[in-house]
Amino acid sequence: MTEPKRLRAATPGDVRAAADALGAAFQHDPVMSWILPDEHRRAVGLPRFFGTMARHIFFPAGASDLAVRPDGSVAGAALWTPPERQPAASAELRVVPGLIRAFGRRVGAGRTVGDLLKQHHPSTPHWYLAMIGTRPEDRGAGYGHTLLRSRLDRIDAEGAAAYLESSNPDNVPYYERFGFTVTDEIRIPGGPPLWLMWRAARA
Repeated sequence: MTEPKRLRAATPGDVRAAADALGAAFQHDPVMSWILPDEHRRAVGLPRFFGTMARHIFFPAGASDLAVRPDGSVAGAALWTPPERQPAASAELRVVPGLIRAFGRRVGAGRTVGDLLKQHHPSTPHWYLAMIGTRPEDRGAGYGHTLLRSRLDRIDAEGAAAYLESSNPDNVPYYERFGFTVTDEIRIPGGPPLWLMWRAARA
């Protein structure tokens, strides 16, 4: 019988572990590859990006989860914000130095993506799944499923809706199995598409 996957709430001390796991997970993501075309630069920049966002935006919201291997190391992470905890303007200012370190000369490309996502972000109250991923060597082991299912069960208990953007077409059917529906497909100017996905509140 397969051992159940362990989850725990992310804490400030987990920023590095979560950033490393997400950086590895998104190394070949189409949107991240467009922002940082050079593979080596991407391998360095993505953990900086995810670490910055986790530290200043998502971990303070108190709704991020980590998938943990039997040895206690982090296999994956899911960064959420609940409906009542949208980032403050001061937090958005604090991420700027980290984004510059992460993206370097491509910071404008990163800003283009961020602005596009804000422009299309729904105004209806919802839980927002900003980022979820597991290390490549842990894919298929159930960590991603556990990360999603655990939080969605709590969201359903609240009778709340959820929203995400998929930057990889291969992941759209996966999210659909959890009840998300594509509401729009948008394209980054000069870059790849993104799929906006909504999961209606359960009665």
